[in-house]
Amino acid sequence: MGQRRRSRKKLTAYVVGATLVVAAGVSTPVALASQNSGGKGAGASGEQQDFAYAAHESKVPESVLMAVAYQESQWDVHQGHNTSGGYGPMSLTDVTASMLADGGSGAAGRSDLSAMAADPSLHTLTAAAKLIDAPAADVRTDRRTNIRAAAALLASYEKKLQGDTPADPAKWYAAVARYSGSTDQAAASAFADRVFTTMKSGAHRTTTQGQQVELASQPSLRGDTGGLSALHLKHTSTSDSDCPAQLDCQSAPAATANYQVANRPADGMKIDYIVIHDTETSYQTAIDGFQNPASGSAANYVMRASDGAVTQSVADKDIAFHAGNYWLNMHSIGIEHEGYAAHGATWYTQVQYENTAELVTYLAAKYHIKLDREHIIGHDNVPGPIDSLVSGMHWDPGPYWDWNQFMDLLGAPTDEGTHGVGPVGTAVTIAPDFASNQQTAKVCPADDPTGATTACTDQTAPANSLYVRTAPSATAPLVSDPYVHADGAAGTDEINDWSTTVSAGQQFVVADQQGDWTAIWYGGQKVWFDNPDGANTVRARHVKILTTSGDTAAPLYGEAYPDASEYPAGLSADSAPAFTKYAFPAGQAYVATAAPANRDDFYPANGTTRPTETYIQGAGTVYTIQYNHRLALVDSSTVTQS
Repeated sequence: MGQRRRSRKKLTAYVVGATLVVAAGVSTPVALASQNSGGKGAGASGEQQDFAYAAHESKVPESVLMAVAYQESQWDVHQGHNTSGGYGPMSLTDVTASMLADGGSGAAGRSDLSAMAADPSLHTLTAAAKLIDAPAADVRTDRRTNIRAAAALLASYEKKLQGDTPADPAKWYAAVARYSGSTDQAAASAFADRVFTTMKSGAHRTTTQGQQVELASQPSLRGDTGGLSALHLKHTSTSDSDCPAQLDCQSAPAATANYQVANRPADGMKIDYIVIHDTETSYQTAIDGFQNPASGSAANYVMRASDGAVTQSVADKDIAFHAGNYWLNMHSIGIEHEGYAAHGATWYTQVQYENTAELVTYLAAKYHIKLDREHIIGHDNVPGPIDSLVSGMHWDPGPYWDWNQFMDLLGAPTDEGTHGVGPVGTAVTIAPDFASNQQTAKVCPADDPTGATTACTDQTAPANSLYVRTAPSATAPLVSDPYVHADGAAGTDEINDWSTTVSAGQQFVVADQQGDWTAIWYGGQKVWFDNPDGANTVRARHVKILTTSGDTAAPLYGEAYPDASEYPAGLSADSAPAFTKYAFPAGQAYVATAAPANRDDFYPANGTTRPTETYIQGAGTVYTIQYNHRLALVDSSTVTQS
């Protein structure tokens, strides 16, 4: 492919292996990619060279352009499946008339469609296309054109603020804040801060399109915030929330029917879990739903996709009805993410991951929550409380939530340690590489509230999960779950079939090894997953391996209430019967990561017969174990720790 050599100032590029690295402060010629956005130059990825070309063309510091793209998309190509109709690696926005008319991708479920139509921040794509005299369709679909248009848009912001396009990246702070599209100062500043943090620390990634992209660090860089006042941003953050100070956090209390007033943890109820959800609606629709007493549910927090703004709907101290399991609600905080599980890779934004990590890190430190995947869990990991509710439990945030990246942001990486598999009886952590772990799942219209899916289709995308099978073969049936699949039928690859997968960070005990396949104890069965050279696992550390105390199976539970005799007079005892189709068989082993917790229950004050709340702590204790894709509870008296 034809290439042209251009001289650039202030930035240079050099090749390391197959990756072009951007560095600051040097003037040298750089080989630029051809106009074909799929092309590759001398050792550099096509996308890396697209950034170099666009930065040179619009006189935007390349590190600024790349860091903005990293925060918008992690350099992945978006296709409009997010709240702001973001396209391309630069997530230029284009909420079109058809989206508003049919509720399709980007606008599904929104209650503010008329306001969206007039919001300039949701039409940056068309504005950017005009700046480079390109068809809007090309900016949506062609990576090179998308990056060029975004660079021109950034440059136009900088010219309006500074009068020119300075070579010093520090001078671009206010323009970056404007690029966020947020009218709130806290949110816009937080976006700019993350962009500049990315430039300071550097970043590298293989994108979901297989492109290697790397940004060299600039550790001495400090953003110049002096131009922020010229943006005339609003101050909408509120102080009556439990959020860390650095987040743009507002309060919108849920209807009192959707939570219970408590005083956690001062009243004895420990907060041990954080549950990650997605809304399957827009941000505002989720908040509105929580304020509707008829909905019956609310999470503690809601996280917006476009800029990471947070709304707290239920105070940490109170019990939000979010997980479909009352006992787990008692001991957890729920965080909803604007997004759709079927389109997770293009809905869950970098700003969501980073702001949620800020929030979870803060909450974990405050409430002493373990940072592992038995305590930082998805809604899809929550156990059904009783037999009749197991099969209908939710499957969000689904296979496209990047647990590897998220846990790494928490300082608890899923792949910490040595890749491989230890001897039978030792534990492994599931740790596939997200970008390269391409998994195919069937997505049907019922799984996709955006309306973008009109027929059941196979969708291949980067995933956090691996399929588990009945034998060490890619043609062996997927594992059958007695609650999900009737009459022992094989499991399915439907995206909502949570019962046939393991996901990143989960930990299991090795049951066997055969060639490229590893067997684990899972859901009372010996199941197999593809694991060539141990690439999809690391040897687990600091875990408790449990086996049954005797020769009979130990019962398993979804909730853990005290014995009836332990309830005070006048209070009816809650019952948590053992599952009838799940058990912990003798001879198998499962992983726990924390000491057993007390069986307990809670009755809120009702102002009449109970003027004060009542917390009941039983004498019995239960371990939380990783049983299958979901957690389960096992009485500590029935198992032995090894």
